[in-house]
Amino acid sequence: MNHTALKTRNDPHPSLLLAEDDEIFRHVLSRALAERGYDVIAARDLADAERLAEDHRPSYAVVDLRLGDDSGLELIDRLTRISPGIRAVILTGYASIATAVEAIKLGATYYLTKPVDADEVVAALHRDEGNPGISPAERPCSVKRLEWEHIQQVLQQCQGNISETARKLGMHRRTLQRKLQKRPVRH
Repeated sequence: MNHTALKTRNDPHPSLLLAEDDEIFRHVLSRALAERGYDVIAARDLADAERLAEDHRPSYAVVDLRLGDDSGLELIDRLTRISPGIRAVILTGYASIATAVEAIKLGATYYLTKPVDADEVVAALHRDEGNPGISPAERPCSVKRLEWEHIQQVLQQCQGNISETARKLGMHRRTLQRKLQKRPVRH
């Protein structure tokens, strides 16, 4: 893919706000997007992202659905007011039709489920319309995938506390730790 061909607004280095609370993922994605020609401004939380958006008026944004205790949807709503015309993509560790619809209503351009790479993010930032030719999945997500997504959601609600998550899920702590070590299957 020719990344330079994707740049718009006659700006060879368009500004991009990356709002992600996971420090390692934020660093890796920030570096990868910078290598693709973006002037990346990274934020770790909602307040930081709002301040940076006010200061820099970015053309693009990549926003995690969960920013600590805050919602990335709230940030999308604020970004569209701070920087009208911003092209924003929501990233999430667990997909939900309701949050995807809400993200689009609030002004997000696209919605991606983690794990995701920089090329997918760049492509999503520059999509202007949906693809009516895409076919529905031949089979629904596997039970293991759905279980993994549910565990991730509860873990995030418990702010990463394994013991509390295990209690809420009604499983032994060690069982939960084993499940968390496994990579999710795509389908």
